[in-house]
Amino acid sequence: MKTIKDSVHDHIEVDGVARALLDTPPVQRLRHISQLGTVSLVYPSANHTRFEHSLGVYHLACQALDHLGISGVEAERIQAAALLHDVGHGPFSHNLEDLTYRETGRYHDDVHELLAEGAVGEVLRDHELEPATIADLVAGDGRFGQLVSGELDVDRMDYLVRDAHHTGVPYGTIDHGRLVRELRFVDGELVLAAGNVQSAESLLVARALMNPTVYSHSVARISKAMLRRAGEGLLEAGATDAETLQRMDDHDLIAALRAHEATAEFSRRFDHRDLYKRAVWAEIDDVPGGIIEADHEAIREFELDIADRAGLEPTEIIIDVPSRPSMTESTTRVLVNGEVRRLGRQSPLVDALRAAQYSQWRLGVYSPAAARAAVGAAAVDVLGLDIDGPLVTEVRDSLYTTLDQFSG
Repeated sequence: MKTIKDSVHDHIEVDGVARALLDTPPVQRLRHISQLGTVSLVYPSANHTRFEHSLGVYHLACQALDHLGISGVEAERIQAAALLHDVGHGPFSHNLEDLTYRETGRYHDDVHELLAEGAVGEVLRDHELEPATIADLVAGDGRFGQLVSGELDVDRMDYLVRDAHHTGVPYGTIDHGRLVRELRFVDGELVLAAGNVQSAESLLVARALMNPTVYSHSVARISKAMLRRAGEGLLEAGATDAETLQRMDDHDLIAALRAHEATAEFSRRFDHRDLYKRAVWAEIDDVPGGIIEADHEAIREFELDIADRAGLEPTEIIIDVPSRPSMTESTTRVLVNGEVRRLGRQSPLVDALRAAQYSQWRLGVYSPAAARAAVGAAAVDVLGLDIDGPLVTEVRDSLYTTLDQFSG
């Protein structure tokens, strides 16, 4: 057994198959992948890694297994899946995932090949565990996959608390100890025991508050979008391929961006925190549905058109379109009066939080600071945004100065 001191859970004891997996290269690689990607450009202390998070998820999984009375081989499978659930992440966590998915057809939780080969596959087979079964659990399949990836998974319980701890914001604080203790299986569904509607609401509220404050902070979104564009530049220049990019860590990616002419300017801006600024920041009701649903190729065509109208290089325009607001946590199941009910049916908070999420949605168009007036005017035209025409230069500059002061 190995005992590891953790900043969130204090001491974590790692034993059995998890102990054997701990020092495999794919797990150790997670030491070099930041948990929150570029959020450290907003919150400087947010430098925790996927390795720390994976240990925390393993720890909470062990606690959940104890409370649920699950032991033996089934427990070992879940413990292995909990520790390995993030080994498929690319550099800077989720930041490049859409890019690599377009080329490889795989998201970070599709790890069947990764777990079957190399040291991880050897360890799993040495412990008489089938890698494909563990990969299915990582993807959230089956009864026990819900513990690793689902509405009440231990992944979410760890990252909310850990991200709040390292950013210093209070919004991700949840009673994860109670949540783990109150988990139950009812007819194959993972639910919270009776009397825990408020516990379920706490998960929902924490996620709803962390999203605009941390995960979708405007500066974090701009830096993520710039990093994605830089990754596209590497692929388009033939400097690497999507498979290789997916297996890089943060340091590998930064080194690659610095080394190639096509991405050197993005690298300089990223290194110096000389980020693009918002030329447009549009609410969902002001954006045509066709823009929100547009695919990557269509968005690139819009960017080229805006760049041409504003007299800029194509790389100097980035359109950042979030997916439509969703709230998967509202499907969390809770026992009420002996009946399993979805939180969305039971809690009046859900509708209020949905409305808040809707009001927080923004489409962003980013460009170098000096060009944002021209870019804003061009973007309104090209995208058909239902907002007033370009502001008078002095008013716009004053507004952006104020916004930049608040957004760091």
